[in-house]
Amino acid sequence: MPDVGFLLVITVVLALAFDYINGFHDTANAVATVVSTRVLSARNAIMMAAVLNFAGAMLATQVAKTVASGIVQTNMATEIVVLAAVFAAIVWNLVTWFFGIPSSSSHALIGGLVGASMAHGGTSVVKWSGLLDKVILPLVGSPVAGFLVGYLLMITIAWFASHANPTRAGRLFKGPQVFSSSLMAFSHGQNDAQKSMGIITLTLVTHGFLAKPEVPIWVMFACALAMALGTAAGGWRIMHTVGQKISRLDPVHGFAAETSSAAVILTAGHFGMPISTTQTITASIFGVASSRRLSAVRWNVARSVVIAWFVTLPASGLLGAGCYTFFSLFDR
Repeated sequence: MPDVGFLLVITVVLALAFDYINGFHDTANAVATVVSTRVLSARNAIMMAAVLNFAGAMLATQVAKTVASGIVQTNMATEIVVLAAVFAAIVWNLVTWFFGIPSSSSHALIGGLVGASMAHGGTSVVKWSGLLDKVILPLVGSPVAGFLVGYLLMITIAWFASHANPTRAGRLFKGPQVFSSSLMAFSHGQNDAQKSMGIITLTLVTHGFLAKPEVPIWVMFACALAMALGTAAGGWRIMHTVGQKISRLDPVHGFAAETSSAAVILTAGHFGMPISTTQTITASIFGVASSRRLSAVRWNVARSVVIAWFVTLPASGLLGAGCYTFFSLFDR
C-alpha cells in the first residue's frame, strides 16, 4: 500500500494542477467577449483576468466548505477517493479543452468526487440533499438565470438607447465592458478556485490535519495562485467558441453578458453553490443575442454546448468511479 503521506502530497499537487487547468480552460469566461469585441487585446485581457482571478479567490470560502463537507460523507473520502476525483476532473477538462467545448470544470470535479465515493462506499456515501440543493438545481437554474438576466438587461439597454446613434452608443460601452469583464474575472476566481480549496480541505480533514472543514490561508493562497497562473496561460480554443462561434458581439452585448453572468455567479457563491461559470456566461451570451432576434444565435453551436453541460456530471462521475477502481488495485 502506498504511504499515506505520499498520497496526501500527490492529491494536493493534483488539486493545484486541476486549478491551473481550470484557469486556462476557463479563461474564456472572463475575456472572450472583451477580446472578440476588440475592446482589449488578448494579452491585456488575460493579464487582467489572472490578477482578478487571484483577488477573487482570496476573498471567500463558502463554496469550498460546500465541496469539503456538503457533497459526500467526509469520513468516507479516503485519499484514493479524492485522488480519483481530481484525476477524473483533470482528464475531462483536458478532453473538452482539446475539442474547444466550454464544459464545466466545477461539475467535472464534483462528478468525479461523487463517482469515486460511490465506487468506494455505495450510494449512502453521497449527501443527496446537498447534491440536489447545491449542485443539481443550480446546474439547471444558473444557466436559466444567466439567459434571462442577460436577455432582460439587453432589452433594457436597447430601450434606453433606442434613439442614440449606433456608432456613438457602441463606443460608449467600451469602458463599461472593461469593468464588466473585470467583474466577471473576479467572480470566476471567487467561485471556481474554491473547488480545489474544498478538495484539499476535505483531504486534510480526512487525514486528521484539520478538525473541521475550515480552509487554511495557505490553501487559499496556493489555489488562487495556481488559477491565476493557469489563466495567464490562456485558453484559446474555448475562447474562440465563447467569443465568436455563439453569436457576433459588440461592446454593448459583451457588457450585458458579462454583467448578468457575474451577478448570477456572485449570488450563487454567496450561498455556497459551486455553479459553473462556463455555463452561466455562455447562457448569458445566448440571452443577449436572443434579445436581437433568435437567428442571431448559432443554435447548432448552442446545442453542442448544452449537451456538454448535461453530459459533464455523469461522464466525470463514471470517470471518477473508473479511476477509483484502477487506483484501488495498487492500494494493497
